[in-house]
Amino acid sequence: MADFYLKVGDEVSLDREVTEQAVNTFADLSGDHSPNHVDEGEMAGSTYKGRIAHGAMLVAYMSACSTEIVERVPNVRATETPVSLGYDGIRYIKPVYIGDRLRLRYAVKEVDADRRRTRSAITITNQTGDLVCVGEHILKWVS
Repeated sequence: MADFYLKVGDEVSLDREVTEQAVNTFADLSGDHSPNHVDEGEMAGSTYKGRIAHGAMLVAYMSACSTEIVERVPNVRATETPVSLGYDGIRYIKPVYIGDRLRLRYAVKEVDADRRRTRSAITITNQTGDLVCVGEHILKWVS
């Protein structure tokens, strides 16, 4: 395989704390003010026993991982621009609560230099090590 910006096995890990401010800001940004995310009183009596983070907020954290791994490449935009082609197989396995501490792991699992793409596996675990979300991300380099 020809040299490419990333290689199979490259990875990055990021830690994030899910704060009340982050959830409220994301609700304002996205327009998703579902009681699931913003109404502690209503959610206290639910199956979840409290507010939960937006699934899309977890995807935003995934995006931060892809930025982190791309920015490690020297002169990455000299001839091509890396962009997100999309996410596949995103699954929310367990709820993420305000106060949870998350560890995101983004690991390159495929490189297709001819098509100018990489595919990476993403896992998110909480402070107790429980897997809360998984997905795959496809990056494309555009000239």
